[in-house]
Amino acid sequence: MKRFEYVRPASLKEAVAALNMENAHLIAGGMDLVPGMQDNVIPADRLVNLKSVKDAALRGIAETPDGLTIGALTTLTEIAEHPAVMKMYAALSQAAGVVGSPQIRNVGTLGGNLAQRPRCWYFRNEEYDCLKKGGARCFAQDDKADNQYNAILGGGPSYIVHPSNAATALVALNATIHVTGPDGDRDVAADRFFALPRMRLTQETVLDPGEIITSVTLPTPAPGSKSAFVETAEKAAFDWAISGAAVSVTMSGGSVSAARVVLHAVAPIPWRSKDAEAVLVGKSLTEATIKAAGEAALTGAKPLSKNAYKVPLTKAMVRRALVAVV
Repeated sequence: MKRFEYVRPASLKEAVAALNMENAHLIAGGMDLVPGMQDNVIPADRLVNLKSVKDAALRGIAETPDGLTIGALTTLTEIAEHPAVMKMYAALSQAAGVVGSPQIRNVGTLGGNLAQRPRCWYFRNEEYDCLKKGGARCFAQDDKADNQYNAILGGGPSYIVHPSNAATALVALNATIHVTGPDGDRDVAADRFFALPRMRLTQETVLDPGEIITSVTLPTPAPGSKSAFVETAEKAAFDWAISGAAVSVTMSGGSVSAARVVLHAVAPIPWRSKDAEAVLVGKSLTEATIKAAGEAALTGAKPLSKNAYKVPLTKAMVRRALVAVV
């Protein structure tokens, strides 16, 4: 790992100012950033320690009349085990509870989980100068590539998948992400926070230079609402998902009055399927309706040479998530 400057700001204003240089990065838990630096795929000349900032808004979980606010420095363990999250926002509790290992969840933060970089083998290998690192090509789209874990939806020109469990759940729960930066504060709906490669090729969010995630708010669930998150991986623990889904469904009079269906680990962003949602609204959650929603969720899927298995697998993930809220 090359040498870098380490800054401990006392305030958010100081943290924003310290990010005003190329290859300056925030560090909190460091679960993604430090390995990326060690592998020489995330260049860093300055690290800005967000944990030195004493702003209370960055930490903890607070219930409000309008819902729930979670600070960006709140750990994944705190989120997974918080009674209000477990009761009202099950998808987020479930998503946070299966990240990495207990040790990682005890240190990893919500903000870091949302802002982590892709896990694509080509991006993570310093020998490949891929599109996400400013190179000329996406190696994953080649017919002979090791692309079994890459995108089947929303890909092009890069075919990474978004690695954040929490992101998928937050989109399903209609969350808002709050950020601060050189131009002040702004709020971004979770389903507009993540950027497709064709929008921003070398980054995965709409964050502008110097901007910092400070907190996330979740609206109070409507009466009759339930949510769930499911994923599958090659190993039962300490592994990255190969497919998953988060759903939020509101029932009224025995039928679905509102639904959000979001696919995980199959697209460069948490992939919201409005086709699946349209199948659900106005229907009861019967076996036939659930099956139809799973089929609709993969509308437009375009597998690469080695990941067609993700299509039926993800349909099953949608079905399982919907069964969990029945």
